[in-house]
Amino acid sequence: MLHKDPWLLPEGVEEVLPEDAKHLEKIRRQLLDVFECWGYEKVIPPFIDYVDSLLTGSGHDLKLQTFKLTDQLSGEMLGIRADMTPQVARIDAHSLSHQQASRLCYVGTTLHTRGNSLDKTRIPMQIGAELFGHAGIDSDTEVVQLMLEILAQAGLQNVHLDIGHVGIYRGLVEQAKLTKEQEIELFSVLQRKSNVELEVLLANYSLTPELHEIFLELPKLNGDRTVLNLAQEKLSAVSESIKNALADLQGLADVLQTNYPQLTISFDLAELRGYHYHTGLVFSAFVPQVGKEIARGGRYDNIGQIFGSARPATGFSADLKVLARLSKKEYSPETVNKVLAPIAKDDSALNEKVRELRAAGCIVIKELSGQKDSAKQLACNQKLEKIDENWVLVPLN
Repeated sequence: MLHKDPWLLPEGVEEVLPEDAKHLEKIRRQLLDVFECWGYEKVIPPFIDYVDSLLTGSGHDLKLQTFKLTDQLSGEMLGIRADMTPQVARIDAHSLSHQQASRLCYVGTTLHTRGNSLDKTRIPMQIGAELFGHAGIDSDTEVVQLMLEILAQAGLQNVHLDIGHVGIYRGLVEQAKLTKEQEIELFSVLQRKSNVELEVLLANYSLTPELHEIFLELPKLNGDRTVLNLAQEKLSAVSESIKNALADLQGLADVLQTNYPQLTISFDLAELRGYHYHTGLVFSAFVPQVGKEIARGGRYDNIGQIFGSARPATGFSADLKVLARLSKKEYSPETVNKVLAPIAKDDSALNEKVRELRAAGCIVIKELSGQKDSAKQLACNQKLEKIDENWVLVPLN
């Protein structure tokens, strides 16, 4: 066996050092305060759980990303969470089990078996919010706006919002009476946005001329909100559920245009990311300096069915570490008083002064016996000195 240096970390696993940890914690507290102001209550799901609970329903997409191990107490298969959303759905469906809409938020470390191609980390810190118990566009709109507020509060600028609706493809598949195999084949081609492959594939299906043309047009329906008007024309011969999906997109576009006139928004009606997980509106946020989405979400109704309550649900999540890293450039370092206090174990006046300063938010570092570090090395800008029987702060040059 090859010797490993004890300081080496596994691939995709990183430490967070003091300066970054301080900034990460600041952002965490700030964003949790935003959630609370919007009425979202914090929950803390367990880091480890039964695999069946972690991968239930729509969560099966996470199967390959979930570390699994055998519980030495029960013999059951456990998993380390790769996504907190199914756990939050269980909390809503089983542990809370009420009829009114519930707003829940969370933040915590997750673990992935593999990092993605752009961000190699396997231990993202997931932060997000879920709204359960409401099936209308109002709740989708609230969640989208909450995500935008979270990104703004994190100091991120030039956000681009990409919006789709998997209900359009689901409705077309149902209207065309495609088999499960055909649905999967067509899904794969649409994901690649290969028009040549799409034409060849559709030629083998028994479709009406209207539906054949609609499937060919679907990948072309992406761009600004004028795409929605074009879709109304191109998708005129569709089911009521698809028309309702388009109406929801129009409604959301109106709200966003009114409240965020500077926000860049694009619509992609062939966007099927999370197709096996989401049931309606889907959305992702991007910024220029990152080659993938920095936050994403959508509607995923009925995920809580296995837990006893098939409630409508919508939500979003992001990696707090990514948000903190991107936002750090936007923040100026805080000026914090850092005070060096001398050794005086039996001096009650000094101890009281130290407690007073700490209570006021100052950082106070007490000298240690034999300590050789200077005040400058400890980054202190003040020190406590006894002058006329009183302990006072003295600036350090």
